[in-house]
Amino acid sequence: MTRANTPFTPAVQQFLARTDVPTPYVVIDLDLVQERYELLRNELPEANVFYAVKANPARGILERLQELGSSFDVASPAEIDFCLAVGASPEQISYGNTIKKRRDIAYAASCGVRRFTIDSEPELEKIIDVAPGSEVCVRLRHDCGGADWPLSRKFGALAPDVVRVMIESAKAGLRTGVSFHVGSQQRDLQAWNDTLEVVAGIATEAAEGGANLDFLNLGGGFPGTYVDATPTIPAYGAAVRSALDTWFPNRNFELMIEPGRYTVADAGVLRSEVVLVSRRSPLDEARWVYLDCGKFHGLAETMDEAIRYRLRTPHDGGATGPAVLAGPSCDSADVLYEKNAYELPLALEEGDMLDILSAGAYTTTYSSVGFNGFAPLAEYTVSMRDSLVAELADELAGDLADQH
Repeated sequence: MTRANTPFTPAVQQFLARTDVPTPYVVIDLDLVQERYELLRNELPEANVFYAVKANPARGILERLQELGSSFDVASPAEIDFCLAVGASPEQISYGNTIKKRRDIAYAASCGVRRFTIDSEPELEKIIDVAPGSEVCVRLRHDCGGADWPLSRKFGALAPDVVRVMIESAKAGLRTGVSFHVGSQQRDLQAWNDTLEVVAGIATEAAEGGANLDFLNLGGGFPGTYVDATPTIPAYGAAVRSALDTWFPNRNFELMIEPGRYTVADAGVLRSEVVLVSRRSPLDEARWVYLDCGKFHGLAETMDEAIRYRLRTPHDGGATGPAVLAGPSCDSADVLYEKNAYELPLALEEGDMLDILSAGAYTTTYSSVGFNGFAPLAEYTVSMRDSLVAELADELAGDLADQH
C-alpha cells in the first residue's frame, strides 16, 4: 500500500496522538520499513539485499528485516553484534567499511564474518593476515554526480587500482568482486549504467590476470522522499536492470545491493517542539524559528542544506512567510536552513509541534551523545501489527472483567 500523499502512517499517527513523551524523538513505522524492503526486492529480484545498518540500527528495524530474510552491511564490530543479536548468521553480514583496524577484522572473522570491502593493497594485506580465506569486494571510486549527499575521494580506488587489487586477492586465494556507491539520494538514473560500463572493463582486465568477478555490489543510492522530487523505485529498478543487461548480459556472479536511506527514511517522523520564534532585526523579512532539535541532535544532513526535509505544523494551510530554521545549541553552526528559507505558517509559535518527515535515516545515528548537555535523540518503533495485538489484549481483558 502506497502512502506517498499521507503525512503519517496509521501506526505513527496513533503513536503521536496517544503518546506524551518529551521531544525531540523519532518514531519509526516498521510496517513501512517492510513495505519499502519488499518493493525493492520485487524490482531487483536477483539481488541479495544487504541493509546498510549505519542508516538506522534500531533493534526493531533489524528484527523486522531479519524476519524478512535480509542480509546486512555493517561498518564496525558493534554493528556486527547488533545483527548477531537479532539472529542473523555471519553469512548474512558483509563488513562494508573500507577502513578497519586489524583487530576489528580479526574480531569479525572470529564471529564467522567472511566478506569484507577494501579499496587498497594495505587493507588487503590486513585481510590476508588475520582473516585468510575470506572474500573481498574491491570498491571502485564514483564521482557521485547527481547525488544530494555525494561521497568523497575518501572511499574507493580508480579502475586500474581495482584491477590490481583484485588480481592480488585472487593470487592470495580469495574470492573477489567489485563494489561501488553512486552517492546517497542519487537522482540520476544514468549513474548505474555509467558505472557498470567501467566495471565491465575492470572485470575483463581482472579475468585476464586470473581474477574472476565472483560478486558485484551495486551499493545504495536509492532515495528517501524529501522536498526535491526523485524518480519512482520502479524507475530505478528498470534503470538498474537495463544497465546490467547491457554490460553483463550473461552474468554468473552474485549480485548485491546495500539500501539504507531508502529502507528507513520514509518510515520515520522526527517530532520537535518550537522553542522560540523571533526576528534578528526589525528589517528582516524572515523569522527565525528555533527547534529543540538541530544539527547536533540528528539533523546533521542539513549541513550545506544538502537534505531538505518536508515539514508539517499544526497551522498548515494558513498564511505563510519565510523562516530560517535553527537548532537549540550554543553553536553558531547549528542553523538548518538559512540560504534557502522555508515558507512556514505565520501562526507558528512557541510550544507548537513541528514534524520533520522522512527522518528515519541518518538522524539518531548522527545525534551527539551530550553536546551542550542535550540528551541523544530518542527513538521509538511502532507497527500496526503490535497495535492490533494490543487492542485484542484490551478487548480480552475487558471481556474477562465483565465475566467477573
